[in-house]
Amino acid sequence: MASVTASLIISANDRTRPILSGAVKPERADLTVTEGNPSDIFWRQLHAAEFDISEMSLSSYMRLIDRGDRTWVGLPVFPYGRHFFHTWFLVRRDAGIEAPADLKEKRIGVPEYQITSAVWSRGVLQEEFGVRPEDIIWYMGRTREYSHGTAMGSGVPAGIRCEHLPKDKEMAQMLLDGELDGIAIYFRQRTIVDRSQIDLHAHPAVKTLFPDPVAEGIRYYNKTNIHPINHCVVVRRTLAERHPWLVMDICRMFEKAKAFSYAQNTEKAEALRRTGRLSAEACEAMSADPFPYGLKENRHIIEKLAQYVHEQGLTSRRISVEEIFDPSMLDL
Repeated sequence: MASVTASLIISANDRTRPILSGAVKPERADLTVTEGNPSDIFWRQLHAAEFDISEMSLSSYMRLIDRGDRTWVGLPVFPYGRHFFHTWFLVRRDAGIEAPADLKEKRIGVPEYQITSAVWSRGVLQEEFGVRPEDIIWYMGRTREYSHGTAMGSGVPAGIRCEHLPKDKEMAQMLLDGELDGIAIYFRQRTIVDRSQIDLHAHPAVKTLFPDPVAEGIRYYNKTNIHPINHCVVVRRTLAERHPWLVMDICRMFEKAKAFSYAQNTEKAEALRRTGRLSAEACEAMSADPFPYGLKENRHIIEKLAQYVHEQGLTSRRISVEEIFDPSMLDL
């Protein structure tokens, strides 16, 4: 079968760098690969659909499906790192916030209301700590011009107190000036859509909401068996329908790239074990895959996210796994 020429944009991490470098390629597709910041990738794709294949925000993709937008088909490939996003909250030390319940009626910044990391944070806050999204006063760091939500008319559901910051304001400085009490998700990088560059983690006036974020992440994972997923990969539907083999070809490429990365880690771990600097138990633990692709190990996580997206008013109904991913991917 003839090779397909297509464009791909993804962000860089250990599991995707083999693709970005050209060390790993699809078997039958000829890809032009571009590296991008995730937030910028989503803005470009949601506003202009510039690339044939891309990393994509799962919450935004669910909103597209809810609107009947069939531009993309999803692949159960989750290239971005997984995080316990509710542990990312930063708060002012003098704001009187000692526990999640203290967030009620506080002024909290967020890059954008609809982003998946914010959805996870709000969902966990409500389910685990009884803090509802409507209990908080939200401020979005991105202007309307560079908002993901503007591609869909609005990124804020009815009943939520939330507004965009003006162009002459940015979240980090507002937090330090006392105009915000905290920030839910903070991206310290100037990009197309984000503007802050201050290192808040090193600032004496700022602390994490959870005194030990790692311990809270472990607690949550042990209770729920959920390691939150943020992004998937999408392929332009017209391309996938014209070349049905392409989606599997792309999935295999991402699996090979991850295996390539893990092989290097395994070699390093074995060398450390042989020299006594890493225990046999730790070496064995490193053989596990903390970032599995496919739905067998991840369906419950995607379903929980779909629940949160709907409960938070970002979709009119709960989007099913079968709607999100290409039918050929459902048994992976």
